[in-house]
Amino acid sequence: MSTVGTIGPSGAAGDSGVGSSTGAAGSGSTSGTAGTSGAAGTSGAAGARSGTAGTSGAAGTSGAAGARSGAAGGSGAAGGSGAAGAGGSGNPGRWIPNKATTFYWDLTNAPPDNTKNVGAYDIDGWNNTAAEVTALHARGVKVVCYMNAGSYEPGRPDSGTFPTSLRGSGVAGWPGEFWLDVRPTGPNYAALQSIMRARFQMCRDKGFDAVEPDNLDSYQNSPGFSTTAADQIAYDEWIATTVHGLGLAVFQKNDLDQIPSLEPFFDGILDEECNKYSECSSLAPYTTAGKPVWDAEYMEDGETTAAFCSKDVAAGIVGALFALQLDGSLFDPCSNDVGVIH
Repeated sequence: MSTVGTIGPSGAAGDSGVGSSTGAAGSGSTSGTAGTSGAAGTSGAAGARSGTAGTSGAAGTSGAAGARSGAAGGSGAAGGSGAAGAGGSGNPGRWIPNKATTFYWDLTNAPPDNTKNVGAYDIDGWNNTAAEVTALHARGVKVVCYMNAGSYEPGRPDSGTFPTSLRGSGVAGWPGEFWLDVRPTGPNYAALQSIMRARFQMCRDKGFDAVEPDNLDSYQNSPGFSTTAADQIAYDEWIATTVHGLGLAVFQKNDLDQIPSLEPFFDGILDEECNKYSECSSLAPYTTAGKPVWDAEYMEDGETTAAFCSKDVAAGIVGALFALQLDGSLFDPCSNDVGVIH
């Protein structure tokens, strides 16, 4: 994803309103263990973001940036021991996505249209229930839990638990949404970890197979803190290690500049409009490693399958054309995004 503004608006607090100007995504926080499983919260629309609280624990950050060659991704509480460069799986029985995994993305509807002929659904983790995950599993489909991990959004079930000092500058184009302080040296990093861990636990408890943590690029967006690339990569790796420790797969979102360091920790990547922004080549470390690369292009930005699908297929990227709202109104998959493959 190039800029936060490329993603569709997500619903404001408590509503499903597609296109609401209230920033959705947001990493909620409840510093208790296990996050609330409530389906409540905004039904974040397009490119949206969701997320739930995190369990306690300052836990070690996953290997501070620049020190990833050895015991990758620090052991932090809940994070599982980071096996060198692999983000610490903690649960070898978790889903390991196939490079050819097909996908469908709907962050607005809960439940979404369950009839798409793909191997994985990426849906809002707050608003979709365990019953919906079970229904998709019955079709042989894997299910990815969309969670906002980089910005605060009002209206999520756990939004009231965020320390005020964790919130920085407003997210451009998303009124009410604020960048989070993801610095491992920040005064409330332990609280942030606790909030996020509980969110990921909620995904696990609902039966999801993987997590898509959104907004992992605050250091590139004037967050209101002196966040560095090293801070961001440490936080990103901590997320991957923690999710793996819960027995789930995890997909990278944003922070394309640091893919060479992050790829060993993640199981795949979801990128928005890599063709429009001429950044598809930066995703190559994932395809080379035999991991899925998902590309969502948007009709509203003038993209057409005729213009990008042949390039995606040639590069080993699984792509599809969506409506900016990610509301299920458009799904035009490339030839390699058809069939239950995961």
